Amino acid sequence: MPSANFSPSARKIRPARALAHLARAARASGGRIVFTNGCFDLLHAGHARLLERARALGDVLIVGVNSDRSVRALKGPGRPIVRHRDRMRLLAALESVDYVTMFDEPTPARLIAQLAPDVLVKGADWDAGRIVGSDLVRRRGGRVVRLPLVRGRSSSGLIRRIRRGR
Repeated sequence: MPSANFSPSARKIRPARALAHLARAARASGGRIVFTNGCFDLLHAGHARLLERARALGDVLIVGVNSDRSVRALKGPGRPIVRHRDRMRLLAALESVDYVTMFDEPTPARLIAQLAPDVLVKGADWDAGRIVGSDLVRRRGGRVVRLPLVRGRSSSGLIRRIRRGR
């Protein structure tokens, strides 16, 4: 019987250098690596849909998660609501997600350079010219895909509703 600490999804959480090696090996055997990133503070149906659609674009989906410090720098002192370790565990538990890693910088530029994905995915709320790493991915012959958002679903919107008591 497995121990109480055993969790198959915990195996999906890896440091970037290990994922860079896995990505190279998968690519060498013909696999297509898909990467997306975000804060994922208060995981919701919009996130789930984006991740499912991103996974369908390739063979391995790697998700980069902003560290707590990175979220605070981007969103302000009241964020994140959920600590990065918990956000990573929730993402790893999703069937569509193959691997999860964290980055501590304001952008995932270094992580994208390290992983060299074949497909870079962001939500359609991102202007194509502002997607970090898009130049690197395109230079390597990869694609940048902007996926439609699920209307009315956002972590920031949920947080505002909670704070207003609704």
